[in-house]
Amino acid sequence: MGQDEWYLEYEIHKNRPGLLGDIASLLGMLSINIITISGVENQRRGMLLRTNDYKKIEVLRQILENVDNITITAWRPPKLVDRIAIRHGRYLDRCLEDKRTFRFTRDELGLLVDFMGELLKREGNQLIGVRGMPRVGKTESIVASSVYASKKWVFVSSTLLKQTIRSQLAYDELSDQHVYIIDGIVSTVRSTESHDMLIREIFRMNAAKVIEHPDIFVQNTEFTLDDFNYIIELRNHPDEQITYEVVENRRMDFFE
Repeated sequence: MGQDEWYLEYEIHKNRPGLLGDIASLLGMLSINIITISGVENQRRGMLLRTNDYKKIEVLRQILENVDNITITAWRPPKLVDRIAIRHGRYLDRCLEDKRTFRFTRDELGLLVDFMGELLKREGNQLIGVRGMPRVGKTESIVASSVYASKKWVFVSSTLLKQTIRSQLAYDELSDQHVYIIDGIVSTVRSTESHDMLIREIFRMNAAKVIEHPDIFVQNTEFTLDDFNYIIELRNHPDEQITYEVVENRRMDFFE
């Protein structure tokens, strides 16, 4: 059999001396390798394990289910959120109503870049929306995530340095190794026929697209939020409301 990875997470009811050592010894006796181990929130510990024998995993699960002082809370092939939790020692804030939506605050930019960078590494058509108020760090996080994923980025529309709205791309800007960054407000407020055609061309490409202000984008195009693989919300603080009053101000700025 090939080498298979598993995510084990358990809650500690009483962290007695030697508990981790006992579990590590059990893994050693079963010849199950520990790739990563980390404490996560709420008295929980996560482990990324590897073994070439599924039967060993079943034996381990049966034993751990009968160990005092712990309760198994996760036992599955690792998901991206599991790897991030182990790496950073904390869980991602995931929206209960929409499992595609993840929330971050500005002091979690490292966690955000790690998560989005892993998404952008994936092959194929990835469509990610990023919500957030002005100057919270949306564009900078997208660029940093592109660097993390070892991909080039292209501003199709943006206000990062100056108002950018492209009507065509150069030949060397067309590939699945690019991340196409679109400001949903700029692309709808300053829309032209050639820009709209470029947007449609990019959407047909098997490449990563990141849309800032996705709600405004879908209001003014044929696309819907159901087309997005993930939605990321970035706030200055957890209680900040993301509003779109800025849209009217942006529109006035463009046409003054």
